[in-house]
Amino acid sequence: MYLHKIAAMREGAEPEQWPPKGLDEEEPIALLDRAYQGLLAEFAARRPEDPAGSWYAPDRSVGFWIRRMAQETVIHRIDAELGTGQRVAPVPADLAVDGIDELLKVFVAYGVEEWGDYFTGILADSPGRGYEVRTEGAAWRLRTGPGVFTVEDGAGDGPADTVVSGPPAAVLRWVWNRQDGDPAPGLTVEGDPDAVAELKRCIVTATQ
Repeated sequence: MYLHKIAAMREGAEPEQWPPKGLDEEEPIALLDRAYQGLLAEFAARRPEDPAGSWYAPDRSVGFWIRRMAQETVIHRIDAELGTGQRVAPVPADLAVDGIDELLKVFVAYGVEEWGDYFTGILADSPGRGYEVRTEGAAWRLRTGPGVFTVEDGAGDGPADTVVSGPPAAVLRWVWNRQDGDPAPGLTVEGDPDAVAELKRCIVTATQ
């Protein structure tokens, strides 16, 4: 992933043929270290506003990949911790809040708008539902319906079908399906089980 994004910045487009030959011959930890150091060097050599290839049409910039790779790294760090039976280390609150925002807006809302056919089986018969996602210092209002998934900042005025709330890291793990069978400490999910299932299916489809 790190090497792929280095190529996207250097070439101005995400490479179509991937991975390059020979990567599977490198020792995994050494390859990870090489790729990570290369990514940091590439970021340091460019400005956030410089152009870079990206699947996300609203922001094809180096800054997009700085944000995306930070979030990619923290989620897969959690994967490694869960997969090896370790305690999940803390996630800085500001990073977790930004990760929730990115998932809801960049992955799900944009995914439904841009690739709506993938969500037809989920949303075609949706009765129209409202959600709130809340954490320390941030909140989002979500609305679903046939072919619709919208996200707005801030808490809603009226009742929601489902409310997801908790500390930033707990909510981040929930939206990214990194619960490992048990809710993260402090997380609460309240409301209609069918609404929860609809939201989860949208998230899973958007992040596959």
